[in-house]
Amino acid sequence: MRKGLLLATICFGIAGLIAIGIPTGALAKDIKAGAVINLTGPASTWGQFHAKGQQDYFRYINEVKGGIAGNKINLTVVDHAYKVPEALKYVKKFCTSDKMDMIATWDAGSGIMAKPIIQKYKVPNINYSTYQGILKPPVAYAYLPFGSYVMDSYAVLAYIKAIHKGSAPPKVGLLTYNNAYGKSIHKPSREYASKNNIEIVAIEQFPPKTLDLNTELLRLKDKGAEYIFMQCLPSAIIMALQSADRVNYDVPFFGTWTSTDPDFFKRGAGLIRDRMHMQFPGCLPGDGTPGIKLIENLMARYKTVKKYDASYWEGIVIGAIMARAFQRAHDKLGKIDSESINVALETFQNEDFGGLIPNITYTNTDHGGSFTARIVKINEDQTLTPLTKFWNPKKEKVTVLK
Repeated sequence: MRKGLLLATICFGIAGLIAIGIPTGALAKDIKAGAVINLTGPASTWGQFHAKGQQDYFRYINEVKGGIAGNKINLTVVDHAYKVPEALKYVKKFCTSDKMDMIATWDAGSGIMAKPIIQKYKVPNINYSTYQGILKPPVAYAYLPFGSYVMDSYAVLAYIKAIHKGSAPPKVGLLTYNNAYGKSIHKPSREYASKNNIEIVAIEQFPPKTLDLNTELLRLKDKGAEYIFMQCLPSAIIMALQSADRVNYDVPFFGTWTSTDPDFFKRGAGLIRDRMHMQFPGCLPGDGTPGIKLIENLMARYKTVKKYDASYWEGIVIGAIMARAFQRAHDKLGKIDSESINVALETFQNEDFGGLIPNITYTNTDHGGSFTARIVKINEDQTLTPLTKFWNPKKEKVTVLK
């Protein structure tokens, strides 16, 4: 009698699992991801499009791919308004009461200051900024999606040298914010220039709240800078182009991959012209890779953006890296949690994302992702034209496209 009752209970339980569509081998659960993004502060359209890209990618994984091994990704996006203390408040909450499996932070300051928190609670964090300071030991749990601003500096200067005419060294001026983000290109630019016959003639720094850059551009002009390399937000780049026109200074401008946001092209109409370039390691329309086809698919499916945008691209990149780590954790370790995800990330060896980004390698001592660059021209119609092939500016010679 007791055996019959026990058998009936077991059968009833299995039938219940089947009825609600849960596999009998394991109960599916949400994978909890958090993102602390600037949605209302300076350069907030940049952050808004980052959020759209990450949200769309996870939605695609959930709806089209059925989640990760049947587990849906639950993404929580919060706004820190570009304020580090606010970001840290959310990071701690994500690591403690919310018990996120993985998180993303947005800016250099937040990424640096979050390291002690994520390392204490052992929650992997990938940062939207690629500030190289995040890679300083201890590196545990802190990741970049692709090459740091060191790579940008090497790539921009290598390209300038490749296109420079005449036997004299190219004269380059740096124009940057006076904060950690702006200064991130100073040291690597000086180091690369000293070894490659490039002259850094001046470094002009300014506060983020500066209203015009006339004085700074005049100083660069007086110093004879033939090329300007910038590290500042897109709004300040527009200001620099305006000031260059005011002081009658006609030279090429270069920036890191952070040079554009959706507002950049509206505000830059008539100013961008043919003089603005940047290092950009992403896929572009016309590449024909699976990565660009994925972006086009997401744009057509969800219609959250109308035109290819580098900010939307990076949101997808962050989502893709996270989702690959979730899948790898399940496949290799049989579970998806913060510890298994961190282990999974460090198994990435030349990890191929279909051209969405350069292949990624993470080790237990290096979380830099990649060191593969290309230079593009920024056009007023919100397109980017490749000027070089992809290359490693630390090890390879740049190939300029004709």
